[in-house]
Amino acid sequence: MKITNKIIIIVLVAIGLYTVFFIASDISTVYDKISSFKIEFLPIIISLVTSSWFVLFVRWDLLLKNSKIFIPKKDSLLIFLSGNALIIVPGKVGLLVKSHLLKTKFGIPRSKTVPIIMLEQLYILIGLVFVSFFGIWFFELGAYVIGFFTAALIFAFVLISSKKAFNKLIAILGKTKFTSKFAEPLSSSYDIIKKSTRGSIVFYASGLTVIFWLLEVLSVYFVLLSFGIENIEFLKVIPIYATSLMLGFLSLLPMGLGVVEGSLASFFSLQGIEASLSLTIVIVIRFFTRWYGVIVGFFALKLSGTLTFDEA
Repeated sequence: MKITNKIIIIVLVAIGLYTVFFIASDISTVYDKISSFKIEFLPIIISLVTSSWFVLFVRWDLLLKNSKIFIPKKDSLLIFLSGNALIIVPGKVGLLVKSHLLKTKFGIPRSKTVPIIMLEQLYILIGLVFVSFFGIWFFELGAYVIGFFTAALIFAFVLISSKKAFNKLIAILGKTKFTSKFAEPLSSSYDIIKKSTRGSIVFYASGLTVIFWLLEVLSVYFVLLSFGIENIEFLKVIPIYATSLMLGFLSLLPMGLGVVEGSLASFFSLQGIEASLSLTIVIVIRFFTRWYGVIVGFFALKLSGTLTFDEA
């Protein structure tokens, strides 16, 4: 199946899901809720979300340089932003589009870039778990999910510290059709991964990811304020939002579609927010924190010179 077909399917699924949310909440009620959105918060929300991308771009640039990959900043930024376009696509392309572009435009082998893509995901989880601890005492339910991910991260670092264990994992990945897509480029990348999870780069990459998450959670907080929700403290928003994202991650669905929205709306309802308003707020949050990035990613993909391509 072509990438464009997968994108169309996921977008249609998302539209269908959000339509169900609207119908369940009564469309006229949702319209009234959206009408109450305080437009003066819009520049703040967009600025926070956009700024968070550039924080992750600095981390991306740092990881590239740490692996001795040097490309022009403009191209690097376009490739980085292009990665947002296909996060809605399940399978290897959603994760590896940046690796594909680096190979196509600069001839950089995937064995050098796939590890960086995977490390980005690792640091995303590290930052999310770390940020979650800021407000974990405000949201008891989140403690169990955060505890699970903390244990998973510890396991990941133990795995990385042993080349023998790492090679065993690669062998296991190579046995199934889906995971075999990652096994081959990862098989010769142990040194790159180990180098990028040792020393000062761990501090800088993790720190930048924490800043990214704080900016994104802050944008979520301002979305709540824009709908007149002032009774949920910022420190409480952190674990609520983080827990919903972690549940979405566990679902293995693109962007945790449906799982993040449903869990986040439920968590907001537990905080005393009316169900129809919770669903409306969640859809607005997801638009700014994810779909806005997808739209910008497609523009970056077009500017990078590789708007569409078939699966290999």
